[in-house]
Amino acid sequence: MANELDELTGPVNTQGRDINVIEKQLPVTVGFGSTLFEIFLWLCLIIPGLIFLFMKIGAKNYFRKLQQKLQADASQIDNYLEQRVVILQNVAGLVAKAIDLDKDVMKNVAALRGGANMSDEARNELAQNIDKVFGRLFPQVEAYPELKAHQAIADAMQQNSYLQKEITAARTLYNDTVSQWNASLYEWPTKQIVAARAGYTTRIPFTASAEIKQQARESFF
Repeated sequence: MANELDELTGPVNTQGRDINVIEKQLPVTVGFGSTLFEIFLWLCLIIPGLIFLFMKIGAKNYFRKLQQKLQADASQIDNYLEQRVVILQNVAGLVAKAIDLDKDVMKNVAALRGGANMSDEARNELAQNIDKVFGRLFPQVEAYPELKAHQAIADAMQQNSYLQKEITAARTLYNDTVSQWNASLYEWPTKQIVAARAGYTTRIPFTASAEIKQQARESFF
């Protein structure tokens, strides 16, 4: 039998194809067959029914623990974002003392707020705003050699670079947990039945904005 997907002879899209995360949460449902399955277990003997009941309790606890992990993963991203805001405020303050810093930059810095338990949309928006302000601040620092040589500013820039990597790692961890949650919802019979009756839905992983995607396609050097 030949490979269904043959990388040597199969169709190839030479133009490439962009992908996007679908902004949609899917509800978990089960049919009448699942109810019949549970009735059958109880009709066979009490023991199979009791075993399945305990399995459902275990599945419910599993989902509760996984929700707490999702919260912890999201909170870790928030912590790193808040640290970036603090660094940005410190750098902007140092730069403003040395040069006449763009007032809009200072307004944007003052408007940024970190915090725990943000929605995914608010978290992404905060990250994008921090990137924008840093993007406007860096050229002004680069234009003044004495600022670049300022140890506090140099340390802050290095910390910012480190935090950007940590945010990327934290987002990957968050997406892995979201993937685990979404896959577990459809593990029939136990988890899917529990998820459907609890009204659980799939979750949406971290997504980059269209602006960030476009910047990633541009030439940096």
